[in-house]
Amino acid sequence: MDDVDFMPVYAPLTVGDEVPEDLTFEVFQNDEISKMSFGDLRGKWTILFFYPADFTFVCPTELAEMASLYEEFKKLDAEVVSVSTDTAFVHKAWHDTSESIKTIAYPMAADPSHELSELFGVLIEEEGLARRGTFIISPEGIIKTVEVHDDAIGRSAKETLRKLKAARFVSEHPANVCPASWDEGEDVLEPGVDLVGKI
Repeated sequence: MDDVDFMPVYAPLTVGDEVPEDLTFEVFQNDEISKMSFGDLRGKWTILFFYPADFTFVCPTELAEMASLYEEFKKLDAEVVSVSTDTAFVHKAWHDTSESIKTIAYPMAADPSHELSELFGVLIEEEGLARRGTFIISPEGIIKTVEVHDDAIGRSAKETLRKLKAARFVSEHPANVCPASWDEGEDVLEPGVDLVGKI
């Protein structure tokens, strides 16, 4: 039998899983189409932001809100990568025609093969579209948060930023945990027997 290169098969990823470094995909950014891999994103936090489709209704509101906070994410050493099952050429066409999408400076990933959408468990197979899924990934490539919405329900970029701050804090302070709605500068908890029944 001839030697054949087989692509590895991955089960849908979830919290605690490591994202494979070798997966590559096309991105549209700064008026250019190029290749990116998850290996390129190692060493920084990553916000992977799936959405159903270009040229739609809720999606541009989400992507534009994320664009308005992009500098805040970058200050926290994070890269934002949006993903839909459109091609990179469709991303460019949308970027060139939509006032909201023109504000985007972060990479817009193309997933026409559905490989990323399947890997992260957000693919709607019968439609060939991705659900609204947000994944915060650590610099080591470990998934720290997963948020998946029905397509009719838009997400909050501010809440994603808050979750990133919490993920960074507990990564840097492993003895602590962040309580509900914790935000930067607020009190945290240090789990221990002395806290049992007192919260």
